[in-house]
Amino acid sequence: MSHRTRYLTHAALIAALYVALTMLVHLFGLDSGAIQLRLSEALTVLPFFSAAAVPGLTVGCLLANLTVGGAPWDVAFGTLATLLGALGTRALRHRSPYLAALPPIAANTVIIPWVIRLVYGDMTPIAWLFLTVGLGELISAGLCGTVLLLALRRTKGIRWN
Repeated sequence: MSHRTRYLTHAALIAALYVALTMLVHLFGLDSGAIQLRLSEALTVLPFFSAAAVPGLTVGCLLANLTVGGAPWDVAFGTLATLLGALGTRALRHRSPYLAALPPIAANTVIIPWVIRLVYGDMTPIAWLFLTVGLGELISAGLCGTVLLLALRRTKGIRWN
């Protein structure tokens, strides 16, 4: 398999998995609002292994947000937060794996509360939104993502690019 084909395949699989996990959590109403617990955010550590994860996560987030009915500005800024987090994780790939989840946590904690406030008109105090969105990201990307990253580091048959 050529490098380009592998890259596109990895990106597409990551995008599809992001959408599927978001839809699963959406069934339980945990993917939006002030407290968000998106299991798909655990995948945001994948740029630690592969550059293909950056477009995969970005496209996956875009499609997931469109699929679950996000407002246009939510789709745009939610996708931007995912892109920035993925780029940050990719930049940290030569550092400790325990740092991989920090960029997605930071990007979503800073951007998403403003989306909730400005796009959806939620008048919850912005500090509370920072706390609740940050907590959801800490669980999804920080805890679940780090567990995923450490498990994937132990696998020997996966060829990352």
